[in-house]
Amino acid sequence: MDGNNVGKCPVMHGGNTHTGTGVVDWWPSTLNLDILHQHDSKVNPLKGFNYREALKDLDVDALKADMKALLKDSQDWWPADWGHYGGLMIRLAWHSAGSYRLADGRGGGGCGTIRFAPLNSWPDNGNLDKARRLLWPLKKKYGNKISWADLILLAGTMAYEDMGLKTFGFAFGREDIWHPEKDVYWGAEREWLAPSENRYENLDDPSTLENPLAAVHMGLIYVNPEGVNGQPDPMKTAAQVRETFARMAMNDEETAALTVGGHTVGKAHGNGDAGTLGAEPEGAPIENQGFGWMNPHMGGKATNAVTSGVEGAWTTHPTTWDMGYLELLFGYEWELTKSPAGANQWKPVDIKDEHLPADPSDPSKKAMLVMTDADMAMKVDPTYRAICEKFMADPAYFDDCFARAWFKLTHRDLGPRSRYIGPDAPAEDLIWQDPVPAGSTGYDEAALKADIAAAGLSVADMVATAWDSARTFRQSDYRGGANGARIRLAPQKDWAGNEPERLARVLSVLEPLAAKHGASVADTIVLAGNLGVEQAAKAAGHALDLPFAPGRGDATDEMTDAASFDVLEPLADGYRNWVKKDYAVTPEELMLDRTQLMGLTAPEMTVLMGGMRAMGTNHGGTKHGVFTDREGALSTDFFVNLTDMSNKWVPTGENLYDIVDRASGETKWTATRVDLVFGSNSILRAYAEVYAQDDAGAKFVADFADAWTKVMNADRYDLA
Repeated sequence: MDGNNVGKCPVMHGGNTHTGTGVVDWWPSTLNLDILHQHDSKVNPLKGFNYREALKDLDVDALKADMKALLKDSQDWWPADWGHYGGLMIRLAWHSAGSYRLADGRGGGGCGTIRFAPLNSWPDNGNLDKARRLLWPLKKKYGNKISWADLILLAGTMAYEDMGLKTFGFAFGREDIWHPEKDVYWGAEREWLAPSENRYENLDDPSTLENPLAAVHMGLIYVNPEGVNGQPDPMKTAAQVRETFARMAMNDEETAALTVGGHTVGKAHGNGDAGTLGAEPEGAPIENQGFGWMNPHMGGKATNAVTSGVEGAWTTHPTTWDMGYLELLFGYEWELTKSPAGANQWKPVDIKDEHLPADPSDPSKKAMLVMTDADMAMKVDPTYRAICEKFMADPAYFDDCFARAWFKLTHRDLGPRSRYIGPDAPAEDLIWQDPVPAGSTGYDEAALKADIAAAGLSVADMVATAWDSARTFRQSDYRGGANGARIRLAPQKDWAGNEPERLARVLSVLEPLAAKHGASVADTIVLAGNLGVEQAAKAAGHALDLPFAPGRGDATDEMTDAASFDVLEPLADGYRNWVKKDYAVTPEELMLDRTQLMGLTAPEMTVLMGGMRAMGTNHGGTKHGVFTDREGALSTDFFVNLTDMSNKWVPTGENLYDIVDRASGETKWTATRVDLVFGSNSILRAYAEVYAQDDAGAKFVADFADAWTKVMNADRYDLA
């Protein structure tokens, strides 16, 4: 973990800042809750619509046939290279999915974010606005039966298939969003393609790239094709490629396969003066109607397009899936040159005429081949070279490696296989899908619950263990959650945030009970948490019977890619009043980040916070924020005492405060910033005051129950 620089800052820094005259502009230190309001139902034009149900009526075969026809239907307003849009559609799908990063699961193609700023206007996404407009006839025809997110990734997959690759499969099920995801931190730079030094502690050590970023520049998907900071050096570029792709969940073989396969078809565009291009889509004049990068010199010719500035195809036959990329890369020596747009690129020495591709607009003419610095990295880096040589010796193996890597790239943030929809969804369980076996539903739930109640565990033990098991869920890529009970496996059982000694003690009680009743440990942990909440509600004078859905399974070590779970480790948990170490952002900002990843709203965060404090579930049993004399009861005391004006709040140290009685001067309680923000932030105080009212007891318990159940069932896709 240290190699990924996780200690710097795991969330969005100034990702929510902007110029203007809003509240945050006037008071920049105020806690900005926008991260919790990104996908409000008010922005969704499809209220009440169920996309997964609509998919059942999609004629997949007809859509695929129409897609393949579209790929070869060149339009005058944006002519296809060699009469085939395959390369363009692959790039659209790639750049939609390629923004995914493993650290927080954000980015990716899972909800069609490339339709909106900033992604739609990133320099690296130049001219992909045209690709999406080319897809519009299919979206128009099939309507809400196909989301933009699914359609974009299907386009790339069908392009590969149409050009000769046997693909690994394709799954539908991605739902569109209708507003930019402002909560995603893409970097602190205020300038596109600013020097890489801005996001590295040491540019010579790619592992010091600021967490959770993966791309080397603001506005790029991966690495600079011209070299580190635009200076060609394939060995240095190889190091950046390795780190960047690792942060996208790819190993060396997958990285090499994607590089080779991605450049086996299509071309780079830089045959002109990039300085004459118009503004990007978000900055373009209204008459452009969302088009950006208008090219005054294109003249209807694909040959004259300018996108990256690099110019040329990588292979002799850029619309055919073959081994040409590797044969040419390793078959020739390459020398540095410049594209017409002035970009650094590599060209073959003494290229044979029969290896030159045709001009993309005029088949009677020949064009020059190209390699980028990242391509040359595949040749000079010993590890990548060995992998590429293995591919060359076994083309069938390469085909399979690429097909699987492409599938992973385009499906990584779709979640587990249980969320896949469609006839082409592969049945094979893949380790990166975090597989979980089906759990039993036939056991006697009441009998198991009675045995848990008789086992002598405290409310705090039961509630905290269930919470820790479930809180790993990330709505960004549907990883984590209580299903699978991976809290009992490495690495989770040893995470500091899970209190390993306490966890082991609780599991030593629950695991034998699960075995006795034929239930999964995952179900038993959640059922125990529910019991703890019910007991706490009873202690506060409220009867509560939480809903429980059996059927969770227990994952095994063999089903768990332990290394990939490292990124799910909580670095802080405001709900249990714990921070692993000091970070560049405040504990309350870390709490917002955790809350958004869990899919919770600000009101849900508020009620859960108050309830967890009242039940005494703090990490390590600390009393910070436990504003009650009846700890263990699901009371509203946290809110009542937080808003009680007979108290005053006195700083006593770094992130520590005393709650002092104004009259006597007696210290009544202690608190952290996470506690006090619910009284200081005007929005959160408004929520807190709802539960501080004298008539709020029953509402508080009911609201807590709803939010708790949402957390426990967040990864139960079978219940949707």
